[in-house]
Parts: sequence; structure tokens; C-alpha cells
Amino acid sequence: MATDDREWETRAKCRTADPEELFVEGAPQNRAKALCNGCPVQTECLAHALDNRIEHGIWGGMTERDRRALLRRRPTVTSWRLLLQTARTEHLRRPMPIQATDRKWTA
Repeated sequence: MATDDREWETRAKCRTADPEELFVEGAPQNRAKALCNGCPVQTECLAHALDNRIEHGIWGGMTERDRRALLRRRPTVTSWRLLLQTARTEHLRRPMPIQATDRKWTA
């Protein structure tokens, strides 16, 4: 079982939520997953669940079914924490694309 530094938990949006809301089944999972939207530590949370093969609950915006499917698709990943942190860093380095509404059109 993988271990990691879990100081990120103190910054999680769900830290004040009722834990029962995060360990639900069926349709209520969508409400639980929505709690993860905009969470500053969503990546760390998901990596923790994937690296530790946590089987129950919503972690990082994914259900146990979502995580199992991801683990099946990427069986060679040895550290989800490293993979997700690297992906986030690369994403943040990319320049923001110019949106059509940002352009100044002249006639």
C-alpha cells in the first residue's frame, strides 16, 4: 500500500462535510462528486485514493467505479501522485488560448 504526505486534507473542501455524504451509492454520488468541483486539493485527493487503492467513497471527484476503470486502463502507473502532479504542472505551464471574445475585431 502506497503512503503519502496527507497535509493536503486540511485544505480539502469536504473537510467540514458530513462523511456520510461522501460514502453514498447511486444517484447521490453525483451530489458528492460536485462537492469536489473547485477543491484546491482535488488532484492530491484523487492520487491518494488511486495510489492506495481505496475502494469506497468519492475521492478527488471520482467514484469507486470511476477509479477502478481508470486503474484498469492504466495498469502500468506506479505513482498516480507523481503522474497527476506532473500533468497539472504541464497544464499550468501552457499558455492560455485566445478566446474569440478576447480578440479585438476591426472593420
